[in-house]
Amino acid sequence: MKKRILLVLVVGMVIAMAATAMAEPIIIKFSHVVAVDTPKGQAAEYFKKLAEERTNGAVKIEVYPNSQLYKDKEEMEALQLGSVQMLAPSLAKFGPLGVKQFEVFDLPYIFDDYDQLHKVTLGPVGQSLLKKLEPKGILGLAYWDNGFKVMSANKPLRVPEDCKGLKMRIQSSKILEAQMRALKAIPQVMAFSEVYQALQTGVVDGTENPPSNLYTQKMHEVQKYVTLTDHGYLGYAVIVNKKFWEGLPADIRTQLESAMADATTFANDIAKKKNDEDMAAVKASGKSEVIALSPQERALWKNALIKVHEEMANRIGADLIQEVYQATGFKK
Repeated sequence: MKKRILLVLVVGMVIAMAATAMAEPIIIKFSHVVAVDTPKGQAAEYFKKLAEERTNGAVKIEVYPNSQLYKDKEEMEALQLGSVQMLAPSLAKFGPLGVKQFEVFDLPYIFDDYDQLHKVTLGPVGQSLLKKLEPKGILGLAYWDNGFKVMSANKPLRVPEDCKGLKMRIQSSKILEAQMRALKAIPQVMAFSEVYQALQTGVVDGTENPPSNLYTQKMHEVQKYVTLTDHGYLGYAVIVNKKFWEGLPADIRTQLESAMADATTFANDIAKKKNDEDMAAVKASGKSEVIALSPQERALWKNALIKVHEEMANRIGADLIQEVYQATGFKK
């Protein structure tokens, strides 16, 4: 009798193991709009590798770069509807979603370097902002750096007045609109995937981007000048569909969170290195003249743009701006 019970148990375990082995993996579609060899593109691939390894193949991450599935304006709705499960949109995307506080990251010259930035993204201010996404059916998992932005155009931009009258492409952000208007430029909201052609055909005159985006999208080939303003930060929030994420088995979710933590360290470690390398490649190409600003010239840009902080305080929240100032030690 005991042997029979033992046999039944063994057979049951074998059947259960076979069923597990035959089970279809959980598919997570991870869509983004930039190239594979950008910091975000590389981090997405690294997360895929770690997630699939740590779940022993129980999860399959399908990464879709370069707007293969959705463009800027489409991807957030796709996530909320469950058509994709994971995104890493730029922080400017959350303003149009109704979470205007994220636009604090768009304020020009609010961060002088990565150390100041990480006091916010890795600290309580950054975490409290992610929680504001939950009523939208979205969970924020992490912040990934891209880098600090440069200005490009077909005329040299050495002082703020050089931007006057230029049509400058921006993401959809009231802060970035105010920034360009402070420079007396004309802001033009446009999907990232459309920028190269718009620059090539003269639909817009210039743009702002971290060097990695400028170089990997070959924008430097259709822009005669690049100015190292480092005037603003471009980063991403890795987000998931809340219902999907909370419906995952607890052990799977823990493994994915571990993979995301390590992918975030990887993303932020490579961001500055990648941008430095890509700016060197822009210089080496000879297609764009790269303009470095003196401390005095940089001060002119900062003085022209710092007023945007006060102008946008009612939109973002004066208290939030002060929290960022306190976290970073910001000084005008």
